Amino acid sequence: MLKMSSKLGKSSILLLAAVMALAVILTACGGSNKGGSASPSSSSASPSASESDSPSASASESSSPASDLKEYNLTVFFPGSPPKDEQKVEAEINKYLKDKINATVDLRPIDWGQWENKTNLAIAGRDPMDIIFTAAWDRHASNVAKGAFLPLNDPNGKYGNLLEKYGKDILSTLPEAFLKGAKINGFNYGIPANKELAEQGGIIYRTDIAQELGLTDKIEAVKTIADLEPILAEVKAKKPDMIPMFMRDGENFNAHYFAKYDYLGDGSIDGVIMKDGEDTTVKARYDQPRYKETLNITRDFFKKGYINKDAATTQLGAGDALKKGNVFMIPCPLKPGKDAEMASATNLTGKLKQVNMTARTVSTGDTAGSLLAISTTSGDPERAMMFINLLHSDKYLNNLINFGIEGDHYTRNGEIISRTDNTGNYFAGGQAWQFGNQFLNYVWDTEAPDKWEQFKKFNEGAHNSPALGFTFNAEPVKSQVAVMQNIRKQYDPALDTGSIDPSKAEEYYNKLKANGLDDVIKEKQKQLDAFLGK
Repeated sequence: MLKMSSKLGKSSILLLAAVMALAVILTACGGSNKGGSASPSSSSASPSASESDSPSASASESSSPASDLKEYNLTVFFPGSPPKDEQKVEAEINKYLKDKINATVDLRPIDWGQWENKTNLAIAGRDPMDIIFTAAWDRHASNVAKGAFLPLNDPNGKYGNLLEKYGKDILSTLPEAFLKGAKINGFNYGIPANKELAEQGGIIYRTDIAQELGLTDKIEAVKTIADLEPILAEVKAKKPDMIPMFMRDGENFNAHYFAKYDYLGDGSIDGVIMKDGEDTTVKARYDQPRYKETLNITRDFFKKGYINKDAATTQLGAGDALKKGNVFMIPCPLKPGKDAEMASATNLTGKLKQVNMTARTVSTGDTAGSLLAISTTSGDPERAMMFINLLHSDKYLNNLINFGIEGDHYTRNGEIISRTDNTGNYFAGGQAWQFGNQFLNYVWDTEAPDKWEQFKKFNEGAHNSPALGFTFNAEPVKSQVAVMQNIRKQYDPALDTGSIDPSKAEEYYNKLKANGLDDVIKEKQKQLDAFLGK
């Protein structure tokens, strides 16, 4: 059909908290190596030869003897704009994988604006797929309920415990908190990326434009959304050809990372508590005061011309919009060095800076904020798990898929890499948070050399959602969820970007209630109360 270019009891909260602390310790283990970035052993207590930077050295050790395996082509679906040199990098990946697991890969990046619709069609049509990106904010629980993804650690499943058989490097390097937090009904349906655990919302802006207009100090002092108003007004007045604030569906002030909604496992299913609060009463977003407040101020910004007119319908991701050169500011989920990372991916090195605007929080959804799942339509789930395992342990492969070819798309001095004239023809690491173990990533010379140490500090002291450790199982209300998700697509993009009047939110809410919202909230509350031991 489609050819595309991603009961624990109350006492367990204390246990999960301890596990989260362990995760922080583990992610801090990467020592300095030529500039303070993570060494090849940064995520493993006993690194293997497969973590070498050298492809020849890496090929000497593999998870399974390649000669015993029939050659297989793995399709890998993930959100992102297809780069010019995709096929060139694929060829290098495939040469390397031949000796490792006798496989080739077909990377299938899909533009962000088309990601949800195209993957919905592919899943509904049972299209052949091997590996697919998923996340708590990207319909993960609802797609699990639809039977889209294989359970990866079910000993009684059709393929047995794939994680235990073919994911030993994942089990030895990925902090346990990620796998525990991402479980649904006791099983993992996707392997989490090893990355930052805490979450924070804020903005990323063009420093060169801010300096030109004398806005730098004002921007650095921003604390609330309202504080942005005079800044955006000045940009609009003095730079009429620029978009002061770029927004789109999922990337706005009502996004989970900015508004701090905890959807309890799937960001496409209404019924939330607040990550930065203490109340465990599940409510519709409409009934959370922050929701309507945010709609009102966003609508004001839109009417004043601060937000792109096509915000509700644009197919551009925020990174692609910045790359076009006419965007001043975007709302963004932040982490240490996100500005420098995005600058490298958008050809704006030295011209982007981030401003943190929300509390740092940790929810179960953050452990499942980036997953690689194996489709139930995969022709070789075992090989798919082998490949995901390599992304968590094989330094050469990890950096190849994320940054491209050394000497072509970047040059390297130890763990530090620098741009070339061809850097912009591949991903430049802009999607590295989607693939395996980020602590194996090289660090751009425009980033802080102690980037991975900063990740550790970022996680420390974050506010835990009162539902930390809980993941909603959508199976009992999957029919209601399916209808509600279609309704969401009718209203969320326009409301959340300010494109229509906030009064439409009441109509939206009533339509949700008429199609099962109360059932979903009741089921979420029932499961959460059982988890909390109430």
